[in-house]
Amino acid sequence: MSEKIPVTVLTGYLGAGKTTLLNRILTEDHGKKFAVIVNEFGETGIDGDLVVGADEEVFEMNNGCICCTVRGDLIRILDGLMKRKGKFDAIIVETTGLADPAPVAQTFFVDQDVGDATKLDAVVTVTDAKWLKDRLKDAPEAKNQIAFADVIILNKTDLVSADELVEVEAAIRAINPYAKLHKTTRCDLPIAELLDRNAFDLDRILDIEPDFLEAGHHHHHSDEIRSMSFTLPGDVDPDKFMPWINDISQVQGPNILRSKGILAFKDEPRRFVFQGVHMILDGDLQRDWKAGEERNSRLVFIGRDLDEAALRKGFMACAA
Repeated sequence: MSEKIPVTVLTGYLGAGKTTLLNRILTEDHGKKFAVIVNEFGETGIDGDLVVGADEEVFEMNNGCICCTVRGDLIRILDGLMKRKGKFDAIIVETTGLADPAPVAQTFFVDQDVGDATKLDAVVTVTDAKWLKDRLKDAPEAKNQIAFADVIILNKTDLVSADELVEVEAAIRAINPYAKLHKTTRCDLPIAELLDRNAFDLDRILDIEPDFLEAGHHHHHSDEIRSMSFTLPGDVDPDKFMPWINDISQVQGPNILRSKGILAFKDEPRRFVFQGVHMILDGDLQRDWKAGEERNSRLVFIGRDLDEAALRKGFMACAA
């Protein structure tokens, strides 16, 4: 099977610095060539003109956020790019500041051709240190963008005091404690921190969150979005787990922004890694459990109005 093309979804609320970051990626001396898909809200797009990488091909999708109504456009552009495989190393999708990243991520699971040819490498969210606290009060999109992120850039740190920065970081961590977080001015950070992260295959959870294995490790949020994780010592029975997680995803899917898991299935030498976006689940067997590696099964949920006690009880009932 040929190597899949990595895709980075770049999101963040209006004015956070997405285009600045994209230009930095495209102009840094890294020897890679990118195909860029820019989505802008409104009939006349200008973001494509703001992208400075002359060697890159920029594809615009106008007249709305990337959501169900224009997912077809995204699939069409990706299909077209696949016919020119070998002419670029990776794809970057920059969403409008008003976009919910979920439908973008779902595209890579719901379309067979896209899923066969590409892999979602990471969702990167740019946040504005000065205005984020205000946006978290009045813009649900800003919360969703943080909740979905695998990598978060806390930008414009030069515009706030040290105490304000601590407050903003705490607000981000209350929504998503698992993403890798970078503090920047003008999105100045090495692109190696953003690309080829394999963040979406979940193998980096422990690297991101060292205490992830601790039983009952979870985070509360004063608002409606919460994140929680559960650890089940030992093996899971796949005949119990798969129906349970499918049922949870169908019933509570609209409230589950992201779900992730690394599981030890009974009598299976490889780790089962899965992830979900709302009601869409994707998973497969990945690397072998290493010698001496503890076979624990771990789940993460990030969402709204989730019953933590019921989720824990249901997961624990899946023990082999």
